[in-house]
Amino acid sequence: MADKCSGDPRLAALYDPLDPDRSDLDAYVRMAEEFGAKRVLDIGCGTGVFALLLADRGISVVGIDPDRASLDVARAKPGSARVRWICGDATTLSEGTALSDVTAPGDVTAFPAPQVDLVTMTANVAQEIADPSLWRQTLRGAYEALRPGGRLVFETRDPARRAWEEWHREGSYRVAQVPGVGIVQSWVQLIEVNLPLVTFRGTCVFAADGQVLTADSTLRFRERQEVERDLVAHGFAVEDVRDAPDRPGRELVFVALRP
Repeated sequence: MADKCSGDPRLAALYDPLDPDRSDLDAYVRMAEEFGAKRVLDIGCGTGVFALLLADRGISVVGIDPDRASLDVARAKPGSARVRWICGDATTLSEGTALSDVTAPGDVTAFPAPQVDLVTMTANVAQEIADPSLWRQTLRGAYEALRPGGRLVFETRDPARRAWEEWHREGSYRVAQVPGVGIVQSWVQLIEVNLPLVTFRGTCVFAADGQVLTADSTLRFRERQEVERDLVAHGFAVEDVRDAPDRPGRELVFVALRP
């Protein structure tokens, strides 16, 4: 098994420049304020955009992600010292194993599950946990991280909208000028649909040297009823299922309460 605290630094450095509009996170910031969250665990924090938005508002944040390259990008951003960055995933929180704390590079310490007010999984994070066993462990880890009365919030695409039909080069091709890198071409291409799993490939081409980097991803498209059953089975009460403001009618935002 490959070291899950590894990743391609060149691809990680492109994540923010190629996706600069993160207005999708505004709804999550508002929910953190709505629920009066003072402590947040951001699962799949990536390059730290959301974690830093919360930290800017005085919220105590732990960002956890299995991709060390992405965490290195996060740690290089202004204000990153206000966030605790952990290399790992939510399954380890429930197992009580040691995690690599990249806030203090080189440290590998036991990390007890925090009693937070809010656990978040933004963007594709919930769908990227495609393996049913890992999904169950993630929900267990989120539950144990929350204090009673705390909430888990995440989004998932509605399978009925068949978002994958739009994942092709013609609809996703873009050219960007990336500071320090140069011109980069990028696009996504659908590879396989085997519901509930959908696999696609992201491609980046660097004009400076012609290098081509690809990364395959598989998302699990869960029906609303399946998600609700999973949440209830892990002790949550489904408090609300909201529409995603940035993609109305296309995504479901689940708000689950730990009683």
